[in-house]
Amino acid sequence: MPETRVLFLIGQTGTGKSAVAAILAAKIGAEIISLDSMKIYRGMDIITAKPPAERRRKVPHHMMDIAEPHEHFDTALYVKDAERAVSQVTSRGAAPLFVGGTALYLKALTEGIFEGPAAAPEFRAKLRRQASELGTLHLHQRLEKLDPVAARKIHSSDLRRIERALEVYEKTGKPISQLQKQFARPSEKHDTVIMGLRREKTDLRQRIDRRVDSMMAKGLLEEVRRLGSSPRPPGKEASQALGYKELLAYLRGEGTLTEAVELVKLHTRQFAKAQMTWFKRLEGVEWFDVAADEAADQVAERLAAYAAKQV
Repeated sequence: MPETRVLFLIGQTGTGKSAVAAILAAKIGAEIISLDSMKIYRGMDIITAKPPAERRRKVPHHMMDIAEPHEHFDTALYVKDAERAVSQVTSRGAAPLFVGGTALYLKALTEGIFEGPAAAPEFRAKLRRQASELGTLHLHQRLEKLDPVAARKIHSSDLRRIERALEVYEKTGKPISQLQKQFARPSEKHDTVIMGLRREKTDLRQRIDRRVDSMMAKGLLEEVRRLGSSPRPPGKEASQALGYKELLAYLRGEGTLTEAVELVKLHTRQFAKAQMTWFKRLEGVEWFDVAADEAADQVAERLAAYAAKQV
């Protein structure tokens, strides 16, 4: 039997998860655990849209501000720290409520992690040459013969995932689909309830644009300036935060501020689209469509009613 009931509230960036989650947590006696790969970094407050201090005082939040921007932080570290947070929350009699949009973290928490063998640069280079000469489809057909299960899940043009699957077979002699099934089985520790927020495309686009404008008004440019000029600037992971590279380029004299802000909006919209592509692959998500004029407390009420039925 599962030891703990864990709730998840997921959705694309800009759907309003944070505001809804705070109200939901208060309603059901939960504490929030961030499911966001960027909110873990200290000093990246505006750029990662961390909840305001007042909200965090009213409802405990975890897995925020736990690493420096220059530090390496991966999925395995996240899962380890998140499991510790779950134990702390449940020890107080509260419900763990994960909130965020990092699909990889969600998958790792609910299905486990399969890291596989280390990369083989020479083998990958060989595959890249073959893809260049014969086409990616040729490699996909090769994968079909070795691992038809994986081939069905990987698009014939997705060279990165094709080469990884072939690489795993080359190094282990076993199909990646078999290894993933062995090591990424669903966790028996938690009874999970996964809820997702969705918005109509035009509504989401407008919300994203307004949010970027709001972030700029709050001092996003100054925050990026400070981060970029730090003796230890953001590392490989933290520098992927939406808005960092675009505004840093402007600060280096590349283009106008207006152009940089428009790029942030564009890249954020593209990221939101990619998020939904990820989410569509996840099983067991109960999706809630949110109207443009629906208040956060109304959405939270719907979520609370659904969660209560899942006991």
